[in-house]
Amino acid sequence: MAGMNNKVKSTNDIELKDRLVAINRTTKVTKGGRTFTFAAMVVVGNEDGIVGWGLGKAGEVTTAIAKGVEAAKKNLVKVPVYKGTIPHEQTARFGGARVFLKPAYAGTGVKAGGAMRAVLESVGVTDVLAKSKGSSNPHNLVKATISALSELRDPITVAQNRKISLDKVFNG
Repeated sequence: MAGMNNKVKSTNDIELKDRLVAINRTTKVTKGGRTFTFAAMVVVGNEDGIVGWGLGKAGEVTTAIAKGVEAAKKNLVKVPVYKGTIPHEQTARFGGARVFLKPAYAGTGVKAGGAMRAVLESVGVTDVLAKSKGSSNPHNLVKATISALSELRDPITVAQNRKISLDKVFNG
């Protein structure tokens, strides 16, 4: 839902786990030789509804990853996870990447590819069907997946806003 404020304010009391999504090496050729720099795309989450992404750049891989983790901690969003899955279908796009997320029954597992899988596992979703179309660029896939997750609506809030029971939200 556009305009929903689901940003996480403080990260002090949250135990976050980080996952490395992609690492890129760039080379700058100078008169004195080659200079390498590394860019690391990192996803962090507490596996209980909070996820964020960050990009770190440095001359060494470990420093780039550390910078990516710090950037991700400043970019956290809260996601409604309902019984190990997402509450409803959702699509989103970022750049040329399009993602489609669909809730799944318990025991299905995370059916998603590389970059999407890292985001979904970091947020704590255990059962979901996901499909990506268009660009397979991991940067755009991560951003599109987090955009789709941040647009999810909590079923309890929907029930309260519509003044109906939680059972009617799912079963009509």
